[in-house]
Amino acid sequence: MGMEPLAKRKCKPCEGGVEPLPSSAAQALLRDVSGWELVDGKTIRKTVTCKNFLDAVSLIQRIAPIAEADDHHPDLHLTRYKRLTIELTTHALSGLSENDFILAAKIDQLLSA
Repeated sequence: MGMEPLAKRKCKPCEGGVEPLPSSAAQALLRDVSGWELVDGKTIRKTVTCKNFLDAVSLIQRIAPIAEADDHHPDLHLTRYKRLTIELTTHALSGLSENDFILAAKIDQLLSA
């Protein structure tokens, strides 16, 4: 019996008091999400070039309810009118948790739909 895919999991509440993922675990989980990069060992980032400004804003609006449902919120940076950079970190840990990769996988599903 395999482990449930990241996109099917639910983020777990995180109030701190636990250690962030070690680099080896983050690297392993990074293989399960497409196009994300590890930044400073504390953040994962993906940049998406949308068709135009309205498409980029629409993507933000589609990401928002998914993030809200898991109570895990990305930093979203819209630049050059159609380039959206999505950054995930677990603020309570000042580093990465499995939650970041779960939300990344859900965003990937949204992008491939």
